[in-house]
Amino acid sequence: MTRHLLPIALAAAVAFPALASAADTQPPPRIIVSGGGEATVAPDMAILSLSVMREAKSAREALDANNDAMAAVIAAMKSAGVAERDLQTAGIQINPRYNYTNKADGSQEAQLVAYQVTNTLSVRVRNVDKTGEILDKAVSLGVNQGGGIAFTNDDPKATITEARKKAVADAMAKAKTLAEAAGVSLGKVIEITDQNIAPAPMPMAAKSFDAARSAVPVQAGENSYNVQVTVTFELK
Repeated sequence: MTRHLLPIALAAAVAFPALASAADTQPPPRIIVSGGGEATVAPDMAILSLSVMREAKSAREALDANNDAMAAVIAAMKSAGVAERDLQTAGIQINPRYNYTNKADGSQEAQLVAYQVTNTLSVRVRNVDKTGEILDKAVSLGVNQGGGIAFTNDDPKATITEARKKAVADAMAKAKTLAEAAGVSLGKVIEITDQNIAPAPMPMAAKSFDAARSAVPVQAGENSYNVQVTVTFELK
């Protein structure tokens, strides 16, 4: 071999193994599909948001009146069987209230007339059947603003697992259909990812149980847990 062809031969000897190695590392053909699964379960816990608003000429008077009313509400919650750990203050607001009068020059004059104090209590009711009774007691003792209900589950793991299995089965069924239509076979699963979708809260406005005379009728319904999965299969 002539001396000037030697570098070319050496370069080819190095390049061919590199090309072969690159070909070996190419990913195999694959298919990516998504699947969805849903499972339902009756809620076993209600989360209430109860607000007490009191108004007075001074902030001190309004706060004192609010404290007395909220203390009565908390005592009623405990007497109804709500544990200390399930009662949590969610917020306290102190706001001045003004009356506005129009002046001859087009401007407005603000006059401070009162202070409003609002205290919001979050209550977890672990016996859903007592939700209406607890709401009635709360309103009777001073809850008069805001409010809401969200039905949930203390431990939804088993329901989510059921939804996850359905989602994977749905993805596999889709993959088989697509593979058969394309004239190929499914290989091993390369990757699975999932996403849980929690049920949306079911709200009830405070005005729905305003001035109640007896236990508030409450329907808990069912919670629906959804799982979406993405599965990557190798093709053969």
